[in-house]
Amino acid sequence: MVFKKEVNLGGKTVGNFSKPFISVDIGSNHNGSLELCKKMIDAAVECGVDGVKFQAFGLDLFSAACYNDDPRQKKLMEEFPYLKRLFTQVHPNLKEEMAAWSLTKDMAREIKEYCDEKGTIFFCTPLTVEWADFLVDELDMPFIKVASMDLNNYPFLRHLARKKRPIVLSTGLSTMSEIMGAVETIQQEGGTELVVLHCLSVYPAPAEVTNLRNIDMLREYFDLPVGFSYNSSGFAMPIAAVARGACVIEQHFTIDKTLPGWDHAISADPSEMKIVVREAHNVQKALGSYARQLSAAEVDKRYHFRRSLVVLKDMSKGAVLLEKDIDFRRPGGIGIQPSELQFALGRKLKHDVCCEDIISFRDLE
Repeated sequence: MVFKKEVNLGGKTVGNFSKPFISVDIGSNHNGSLELCKKMIDAAVECGVDGVKFQAFGLDLFSAACYNDDPRQKKLMEEFPYLKRLFTQVHPNLKEEMAAWSLTKDMAREIKEYCDEKGTIFFCTPLTVEWADFLVDELDMPFIKVASMDLNNYPFLRHLARKKRPIVLSTGLSTMSEIMGAVETIQQEGGTELVVLHCLSVYPAPAEVTNLRNIDMLREYFDLPVGFSYNSSGFAMPIAAVARGACVIEQHFTIDKTLPGWDHAISADPSEMKIVVREAHNVQKALGSYARQLSAAEVDKRYHFRRSLVVLKDMSKGAVLLEKDIDFRRPGGIGIQPSELQFALGRKLKHDVCCEDIISFRDLE
């Protein structure tokens, strides 16, 4: 089974260096509120994005020991000290946050209907088999987004690949061998449409570790469409990714960076997202052709900006053209060009010429 060079994402076809499919990752920034979620969808649509993404998870994403009301958490932190900061500083109220900000199936159904009304593509990252089945089989989600955390979850990847939907695979947290294993797993299960996203699972992602050249590396190694998932605010990196050929752009999104929640502070707001959409499309257009080509406007400009050979004095028929007697002046393209000077010097004039006449080869013997 061979992967396709172009992938259909909800009716929009993408391939390397194509017009990018730009999506916002609302994720859990809806904070469990349908009203807030719809406001974010409205803002995203106004920015001109192609789709909006969410994340489907529940309390079963974590083992019971991860929650502070379970006595096993203390033992877990003693055994793995690096978890202490995660549980006591980053997420001291993890269970409450998960319960408040997770997506329900009823919410997902209503969100999809709202996206359909607004003319934008709804898609969601399933983090369980149950959610994958619901999103694809019941909501008819057009393609599947795989989170970086599940890149090495090969049983889950096999289940997703059997859905026969295009897959967009984030590669954060992953080594090259793990990415190879994920791609091979999807291929073995009959997957034919796959987009690999260069991604950093760092929030926010510093410029010095963004490694946009990985886009080139992944494209050349896998010969697959490659995109970029950006877990930060700002607009420079997504636009630069398009300049490197990224055909999918995904960026965290909020309408208010001060809202409570995991990702609001590091998400792009509407003013930033509008720039991403506008300039990413401009950059993609500007990439043009690999072959050297002159536009019609440039061809016209050659006459205005280039130079032709002129004589600097009146000269009679039979006079020999010497370098001291000539100069090159505008307009170009109608007389002898500076690059052709060696073929003009030392030749005789066929007829009398006046000072500042433009000279072509027709005027020389």
